[in-house]
Amino acid sequence: MQSNRGKSILSSVVISALAVIAPLAYAGYAMAQAPESTLKQIAETGVIKIGYSAEDVPFSYKLPDGTVTGYSTDLCIRVADLLKEKLGLAALAIEYVERTPRNRVGMLRDGQFDIECVASTNNAERRKSVGFTFNHFVTGSQFVSLKKSNLATISDLAGHTVAATYGTTNIGQLNTINRERGLHIAVTPAETHKDAFKLVTEGRASAFVMDGILLSAMVAGSANPEDYVLSSDALGWPEPYGLMVRRDDTAFRDAVNGALSRIYGSGEIQTIYDKWFTQPIPPNGINMRLPISAELREAFANPTSPKD
Repeated sequence: MQSNRGKSILSSVVISALAVIAPLAYAGYAMAQAPESTLKQIAETGVIKIGYSAEDVPFSYKLPDGTVTGYSTDLCIRVADLLKEKLGLAALAIEYVERTPRNRVGMLRDGQFDIECVASTNNAERRKSVGFTFNHFVTGSQFVSLKKSNLATISDLAGHTVAATYGTTNIGQLNTINRERGLHIAVTPAETHKDAFKLVTEGRASAFVMDGILLSAMVAGSANPEDYVLSSDALGWPEPYGLMVRRDDTAFRDAVNGALSRIYGSGEIQTIYDKWFTQPIPPNGINMRLPISAELREAFANPTSPKD
């Protein structure tokens, strides 16, 4: 038989436990309910929040006057037009939210933006946390270096300092190759692509590992493009880019995929693509001179999005 003091202690323990369990139960319930239907939220607010990058030329970047632009941006603006039509809205405002490679997943899952329209690789690891729409680009991971360094292959990086951006698939690929091949590379993480590229320019890193298309754009937009060279081999197989959405909001993903199917099927995607990859682009008129690859043409003809 328990004493009154024992009962009191037991009651306190139970109350404390309930105080801990209740919020956790509520959080679990909230997570089970989340995310609230993005389509419903857009319909009620008349606003769609687009995550963008300030530096991922030509996919998503900011002009000197503050305008957000790029290939992925244009694609999402067109998707927003079709969603407005689908939802029967008189108007749909776009709110741009800047994100970085390191914080993009957290910001998306927290609801700070509804869709990320940049250049995010759709791979199995990322799909554990977020969802992706149909592919809108395909690229491989390479490295850029100064021509005078005479670095062309991955093996050439042995013993060198190599930069990679936090939160990218590229830094994971680099670490894996470094470990498996015993290259003794000193991997230097950078907060942004611009920071990593600057390390190479200033000679503080021998190379910068990133998606080949983004490296090409950075070289083309640099003060002295002739000083740089991209690697002759890649760090991995080409992978697709997708527009990133919240993982469990299938209704929104399906709606975006429906819009993309219309854009791809009508041939409108060719015009959008050519604007950014075969013509001079702002602000400095660089031209990527990159026609649609066979892999990307197939992605547009038969839209898919890898799923686990």
